[in-house]
Amino acid sequence: MPFKISTRLFIRFFFSFSVLFFLIFSGCVRQETPKKASLLKRAVEISADVNDIERNTLKFGFDLRLDPKEDVRIYSPFLEYLQNATGKRFSIKFTEKYEDTVDNLGKGITHFAAIGPLNYVAGREKYGNGIKYLVSGVNNEGDPRYQAVIFTRPGAGIHSIKDLKGKPFAFGPRMSTQGHLIPRKMLEDEGITVRDMSSFIHTDSHMSTVRVVLNGEYEAGGIQDVLARRLEREGKIRILKISEPYPSSIIAYNSALNAETVKAVRSALLVLEPEGRHKDKLIDWNQTEMPLGFISINESEFYKIAVLARRYGLLTK
Repeated sequence: MPFKISTRLFIRFFFSFSVLFFLIFSGCVRQETPKKASLLKRAVEISADVNDIERNTLKFGFDLRLDPKEDVRIYSPFLEYLQNATGKRFSIKFTEKYEDTVDNLGKGITHFAAIGPLNYVAGREKYGNGIKYLVSGVNNEGDPRYQAVIFTRPGAGIHSIKDLKGKPFAFGPRMSTQGHLIPRKMLEDEGITVRDMSSFIHTDSHMSTVRVVLNGEYEAGGIQDVLARRLEREGKIRILKISEPYPSSIIAYNSALNAETVKAVRSALLVLEPEGRHKDKLIDWNQTEMPLGFISINESEFYKIAVLARRYGLLTK
């Protein structure tokens, strides 16, 4: 006989099963809710911790010098030194565009920055007292000044600055003191303006300038003295001319910082001994414009930078 089930029995069975399923499901929900609430609470706590760390972290920016990877490798242990010396938390704020370094400082996105004197003068013009001077870098001779270099590649057939007339030239970033401002004056001192060149370019860093010259895209370029001297020792470039000394790169800060933080960071910078007791804490610091640490100078030193910047239309006022 075929198996049959009555309609009434089926309804009773379906109703009972539905009730049982609802009880089981609701029990699971009641058991899972505390777990979900706990996880949500923990996520909120973690987010709050991260936000708290972010709020209490001092952001440090810098003008691009070599390439991003190298610059970060050099600045990371330097910031670790500052962190240990001041008890403040630091992190790097990297920017691809040269001008963004000083803009970030003026807007308060960063709190401190290592910038060239041209970028500092431009920042002061744009943000007024929103940006302030802290300390200047000291070179290998113990002087808070540096030089720019005009160079070519070995075998390029360029023997002096005058040979660059009618040739393509590579400057560094437009707001770079050593890569653009000073080399431009060096060329003009020899009677060569940008109009006398077959073409010119603004690269994004000193190292990029080196690359385009060595690749034969440009006959010569302008870069910082520390890098130029190292590359000449390695036989990779030939220096055509070294400029007179100008005020070195500086550390500047956003004026919204409290006085206690500024004082602590300034003190830590002034006692830094890159070639002495702190040498093992730093990496390749001798490749920067501050190889012997920092010193305070009179801001009137930046006047001749401002004069040149106005001559070349780099300042608006």
